[in-house]
Amino acid sequence: MNVIFTCGGTGGHINPAIAVANIWKERYPDSKILFVGATGHMEEQLVPKAGFALRTFPTSGMSRKLNLTGLKNNIKAVKNVFSAIKGCKQIIRQFQPDVILGTGGYASFPMLRAGKQMKIPVCVHEANAMPGLTTRMAADWADRVLVCFEESRAHYKHPEKAQAVGMPVRREFVYADKAAARQALGLDQRPLIVSTFGSQGARAMNLAMADFMVLEQAQGFPYQHIHGVGKFGWEWMPELVKEKGVDVSQGSVELREYIYDMPTVMAAADVVISRAGASSCNEIAASGTPCILIPSPNVTDNHQEKNARAIEARGGAVVVLEKDCTAEYLMEQVQRILSDKSRYDVMSTALRGSVVLDSAERICDIMEELARK
Repeated sequence: MNVIFTCGGTGGHINPAIAVANIWKERYPDSKILFVGATGHMEEQLVPKAGFALRTFPTSGMSRKLNLTGLKNNIKAVKNVFSAIKGCKQIIRQFQPDVILGTGGYASFPMLRAGKQMKIPVCVHEANAMPGLTTRMAADWADRVLVCFEESRAHYKHPEKAQAVGMPVRREFVYADKAAARQALGLDQRPLIVSTFGSQGARAMNLAMADFMVLEQAQGFPYQHIHGVGKFGWEWMPELVKEKGVDVSQGSVELREYIYDMPTVMAAADVVISRAGASSCNEIAASGTPCILIPSPNVTDNHQEKNARAIEARGGAVVVLEKDCTAEYLMEQVQRILSDKSRYDVMSTALRGSVVLDSAERICDIMEELARK
């Protein structure tokens, strides 16, 4: 059976699709798998690294600005959608997929729509409790809507088509060995802090982490620290850290544009400081690494804070709002987590207990069912 996965924009949309694609490849080694996404975005790096073929189209998101600039952007976005749908139909004719799975981002809409128009079974997975724009648009005509939480089904016009399957994460997050991961990264006996705020980076959080690194140096680098700067922060943050007098050459602090080996880094980590996108939360939970979650304040329906609060309620995370986030407060929270082994173990257990470990397998089951029909 041939499968198309369509997703794009951020790792939060792409990595779940890769997790499902890996399971599909195990089940059907001879199956052809193709990813379709947006030109110039993160999928162009992540998908080939995962070993899958990728086709892209120029696409752009809709603007919420009610001015001339917003209007021009939206006219261009609509033109791109129609052009991409036409191109996706050509791909379908050539590739002959048996089923199409979309995992979010505006880049996934053209392929989902083209598939439906050409009578290919399509399903869409929504990572967040509240449906995003692409899912809302596709929910009425998709053959199946896959959600993370049972209670999320109530947010859809046709809840009978929605099925709770959890959030797919790559097996490496679940089964990676901590000792082996630390050895692979060349770490010493000090605790490892991992911080990351999305593939694009978050300016406010990069600024806070630069100050955090100053504190680490002032305390004699009690921790090792790997920080994912993000695409935009990579242009200025390394220089800022240098200007603040932080010596990254001695190896206690490592700046990366993107953490490509995240399963290994997460397994080696003792504390993770992160945004609270659904994919990030589930990867952290699967690894069982106690975390400090700082939800983005710039997302639809404040869904990141809802994600973070749900984990906090189970005892797996400390939640800090961006407006309250300072380097000093973050350092205090890190020290509290690492100094209390009983609390640390409770957090780790709570995190692992919140993950649907066979989510990718469940999604593959549904895709098989649709393909056979």
